Amino acid sequence: MANPTGSPAFLFDLDGTLIDSVYQHVLAWRESLEHAGIRLAVWQIHRRIGMSGGLLVNALARETGGTLDAADAERLIQGHGEAFVKYREQVRPLPGAVELLDFLYRAGVPHAIATSGLRQSAARSLELLGVRDDLVVITRDMVRYAKPDPDLFLAAAEALGVSIHDSVVVGDSVWDLLAAQRARAIGVGLLAGGYGQEELERAGAYRVYQDPADLLAHLEEVGVRPAS
Repeated sequence: MANPTGSPAFLFDLDGTLIDSVYQHVLAWRESLEHAGIRLAVWQIHRRIGMSGGLLVNALARETGGTLDAADAERLIQGHGEAFVKYREQVRPLPGAVELLDFLYRAGVPHAIATSGLRQSAARSLELLGVRDDLVVITRDMVRYAKPDPDLFLAAAEALGVSIHDSVVVGDSVWDLLAAQRARAIGVGLLAGGYGQEELERAGAYRVYQDPADLLAHLEEVGVRPAS
């Protein structure tokens, strides 16, 4: 993608960054885990949101002193997907998300979405955002490892034809920002997913904003020249 603006490329997480869906995912994970006899408080589950499903369920199982084999983990992931269906109607784009993507497109700034979710589960969120057919979207099933590994963001930068070193990763969780650090990209945090500013900064966030609308209002701070 040509970038006549000289601005960095933007690589966005999806849930909690562009879409207000984190807490719906938490409740769906709790339902799946409790069905398997794993009982945890919702705050414990929230702390793992943003990781790949496999890493998440194994990390949560360890907190109760248990272990899971691959088949157990796959059943929990499937259970989460089935439980999430009942919460989908509550999911909305975060304030400014649609406008932010539209601005970057009109300004000619390369951008992509990189999510730990599967393409199928991300489809409705992408529909809510009204994304263009040509927008680069990298999902869990397209890479070997998900966050906190850097694969999703590296693949997104490659698909855009830009250097990861000239990219800004925008995410709401510490896992997004750890992945950004491992990819050697600049990390920007959003508070919309429920992590605190200090947590995001400790994980490597260069700047922290409330939500996409707040980021849109301060794009010059992360290298996007304002429209003349």
